[in-house]
Amino acid sequence: MEFRKNDLVTLEIEDCGIDGEGIGKADGFTVFVKDAVIGDTVTAKIIKAKKNYGYGRLMEVLKPSPYRVKPKCEFARQCGGCQLQALSYDQQLVFKTNKVKGHLERIGGFTDIPMEPIIGMDELFHYRNKAQFPVGRNKEGKIVTGFYAGRTHNIIENRDCALGVAENKEVLDRVIAHMEKYEIEPYNEATGKGLVRHVLIRYGYFTKEVMVCLILNGNKIPKEEQLVKSLCEIPGMTSITINVNKKHSNVILGEEIRLLWGQEYITDRIGDISYQISPLSFYQVNPMQTQKLYAKALEYADLHGEETVWDLYCGIGTISLFLAQKAKFVRGVEIVPAAIENAKENAKLNGLENTEFFVGKAEEVLPREYKKNGVYADVIVVDPPRKGCDETLLETMVEMNPERIVYVSCDSATLARDLKYLCERGYELRKVCPVDQFGMTVHVETVVLLSQQKPDDTIEIDLDLDELDATSAELKATYQEIKDYVLKESGLKVSSLYISQVKRKCGIEVGENYNLPKSENARVPQCPKEKEDAIKAALKYYAMI
Repeated sequence: MEFRKNDLVTLEIEDCGIDGEGIGKADGFTVFVKDAVIGDTVTAKIIKAKKNYGYGRLMEVLKPSPYRVKPKCEFARQCGGCQLQALSYDQQLVFKTNKVKGHLERIGGFTDIPMEPIIGMDELFHYRNKAQFPVGRNKEGKIVTGFYAGRTHNIIENRDCALGVAENKEVLDRVIAHMEKYEIEPYNEATGKGLVRHVLIRYGYFTKEVMVCLILNGNKIPKEEQLVKSLCEIPGMTSITINVNKKHSNVILGEEIRLLWGQEYITDRIGDISYQISPLSFYQVNPMQTQKLYAKALEYADLHGEETVWDLYCGIGTISLFLAQKAKFVRGVEIVPAAIENAKENAKLNGLENTEFFVGKAEEVLPREYKKNGVYADVIVVDPPRKGCDETLLETMVEMNPERIVYVSCDSATLARDLKYLCERGYELRKVCPVDQFGMTVHVETVVLLSQQKPDDTIEIDLDLDELDATSAELKATYQEIKDYVLKESGLKVSSLYISQVKRKCGIEVGENYNLPKSENARVPQCPKEKEDAIKAALKYYAMI
């Protein structure tokens, strides 16, 4: 049976996708349904149909799953920030464990994965110590703030997010009241006009200190003194700043910070380490779970006081200082100069003198310091952004040959890709531990321990004869992985011939005889533009271009 857009289908939800969507089948046709839960029987309307699969909108839950619970937030479906609020927490942990395991198997090619039980949360709500609220007007012309609906820039009005702290609502109420009283315009993305773009709020979970940063399409806000007076009535208020962002883009923060009142930072703690946090600082949003995350990283690092450690993508020194408590010396690298200044100040704040911090790209600083200055590492800890590590960095890590590598990841797909690279070059996957930092969402942190393979270790390798003619660039992702990615993301089926043609166009070497015609005069079909674009997207995803 062929399904089209707007068709209604009845589905039994049998599986869960990596973004939390329910997966069911109707006459062999696979449908991905946002907000459906494993075990549900639902009616869904097809909103996008491909040949063998489609996407549906949940219309009605005919029979609820035993895992379905009532969301705490009435805006959960509209907002899109909490993809799993309708799923019981024990099943959220199962979902996240399977997500990590699935990526390691499918992308990394690992079997018999040494998984430790996921570390779950004790407090499931009001755990976020940071929130960024866009400000705008609704259809009735009223000033509103809240969160963007999923995949849009339409603001769902909500000043009291179930994941945020109670102080958020108090701050937002006062900022919006000030705007209304003095007729201050919110920013309009379409026109580029208006003043107030976002309200950034940070909260010291242990110190109870509050920071407010107003992101403006200008240099100042009218009646600043009155706004400061109002905000200072909130207990714990410590820092009030202006961030100037006049760019006509969807980037939230600009580079210029101006202090209105108090100090430019708040202080909080993770374990025994105190940190100064500025508006631009990267700092984990769930401090209770961060303590567990870093404790696990420290456990895997297995430090005894004699080790030299590199902490790559160190931010404001959060993990670096944790490690410095047990290591002989720790070097951190971060591309943001302000973060490195924070890291140095945080080291002084905690009396830790066995640290050194470098400004720059990790993939540039580490090779430079290793090759030119001869620095080494007994242990490397890496905590990259979602895109994972640059291959140059991974190559240098392998050359430095540390005894152990501890990889902390917020994206298990790029984690699996990078682990595959490292484990093909002398390292062994020893331990994997997911940590739930973000309850009610599909995101999960993972801590991994890699160690050098011992001389008596054996490696079993399955070789495809075609792959013997492949280059190292090709082996970042197999042809089948590229085909699967293209099918899922664009619904297109592509051949190995088309993939090799696109690789050549992009300057990626393929085997000399790989996918060439068998006869000299054979007519070779050329990859259509639509499929070429889809293949290029897959190559970018696997960091091959």
